[in-house]
Amino acid sequence: MNETKMSVLQLTMITAVNMIGAGIIMLPAELAKVGSISIFAWIISTIGAVALAYAFAKCSMYSKKSGGLGGYAEYTFGKAGGFLTNFTYSFSILISDVAISLSVVGYAAEFLHIQLTPLMMACATIAILWLADLGSLGGAKLTGIIAGNAVWDILIPIASLLLIGGFYFSFPLYVENWNVNDLSTGSAITQSIAVTIWGLLGMESACANVDAVENPEKNVPLAVLGGTTLAAIIYILSTNLIFGIVPNAELAASTAPFGLVFTKMLNPMIGQIVNAMFIIACLGSLIGWQFTIGNVNKDSAINGYFPKLLGETNTKDVPVKGIIAVTIIQTLLGLMTMSPELSEQFMLLLNLTVVTNLVPFFLALASLPTIMEQANRNYAETRTANMIGFIASIYCFYACYSSGLEAMTYGSLLTMFGWTLYGFTNKSTN
Repeated sequence: MNETKMSVLQLTMITAVNMIGAGIIMLPAELAKVGSISIFAWIISTIGAVALAYAFAKCSMYSKKSGGLGGYAEYTFGKAGGFLTNFTYSFSILISDVAISLSVVGYAAEFLHIQLTPLMMACATIAILWLADLGSLGGAKLTGIIAGNAVWDILIPIASLLLIGGFYFSFPLYVENWNVNDLSTGSAITQSIAVTIWGLLGMESACANVDAVENPEKNVPLAVLGGTTLAAIIYILSTNLIFGIVPNAELAASTAPFGLVFTKMLNPMIGQIVNAMFIIACLGSLIGWQFTIGNVNKDSAINGYFPKLLGETNTKDVPVKGIIAVTIIQTLLGLMTMSPELSEQFMLLLNLTVVTNLVPFFLALASLPTIMEQANRNYAETRTANMIGFIASIYCFYACYSSGLEAMTYGSLLTMFGWTLYGFTNKSTN
């Protein structure tokens, strides 16, 4: 056994933790608008996410190009595909960070017992984004420490819910919360699928550890599949436990659903402690993601995709100008998506994140057959990988459709802008 390498179990756990992050904290309230029937959406999203994870694991193992998803896309679509992948992936993180910041505002408002106007909500969201930038300026080591410690403020409440939630679970209440709008099963799944895929985004990040694990050809797919499945199980159990503890009307109206469920199970003080933990966790996650998007753009600038300005760093190797540029765009986005209801603004950002995140997925999945062919893999392995990649693509199409017309419109406009930008900035041929 190589002591410098991770085991398959360690990589599995890292994958699951990376996926859970801050994405879970608003999900119960959003799914409550459909009801506990949303469990079917979780099942479909788990199958789709596992297929995506397997396909990306194969890409990671056999691709000879750097740059993650952008490098995969280059196999079929050349430099233009790499640019569009990096461009839309960067914007998906940018939008997601605004949604995470909005989640912080929701939990903070509940913690402080205050009512916020739409303008106050937007200003608070923007202020938190700029505050997160200050945290990320400490460099990779400090950012890693903050984000690594903050994740426990999410994992501990979730683990506690899984351990004790069954004692407070009411099956009659779960049934009452089943289909609150009397939708058909298909409509209920469609209305909740984007929320579930939001929770499972990040499965592609696990493939970055291909060089750090023993026997990667066997263990990377196992760990990615296992980690994705474990994250999905945690999501399904936690959200469905809540449906059997909290009445649907209260859950759907809540801006801090996990604090609410602990208030119901134990007492208001414990609920407030959970709210405080989630605020800290989201801030830590946000600092990590703001730092990440700065580095994604820096790498893209170094590779000639983005303006050189975004690749400039300070003495701590932090792309300060790039992070500031991103936050200016996020500030405008926070004002543009301002809504009377926090939930409405969150869902618009969530759906737009999903659509922009799926564009890189499409391009990478479409390159999988080329990657497998150039790697000279045997027929059985290639056929299995391509078949699973095709299933993942179908799921991505359905997820885009389920995200709604508004998100698809804005996502399409952003993609077209990316193509146009590439045409005006590209100085070389593929």
